[in-house]
Amino acid sequence: MRSQPSEIRAEMVANVLSVDVAVGDTVAAGEAVLLLESMKMEIPVIAETGGVVQAIKVDVGDVVQEGDLLVQLG
Repeated sequence: MRSQPSEIRAEMVANVLSVDVAVGDTVAAGEAVLLLESMKMEIPVIAETGGVVQAIKVDVGDVVQEGDLLVQLG
């Protein structure tokens, strides 16, 4: 049985400091997949569910808006 796709979205306007996964990586629930920076604070982006990284929609240095798609898990 194939799991439902999961989307990880930005919760605030921020800069992408690092992308800590690659397409094809398996991530566990609670694992950090990205590091964002907003107002001089570093904010890890945590996967709420586990899965395999299907797509990464941002690059280091990008500015993301609240609600932007960051990573798709399958």
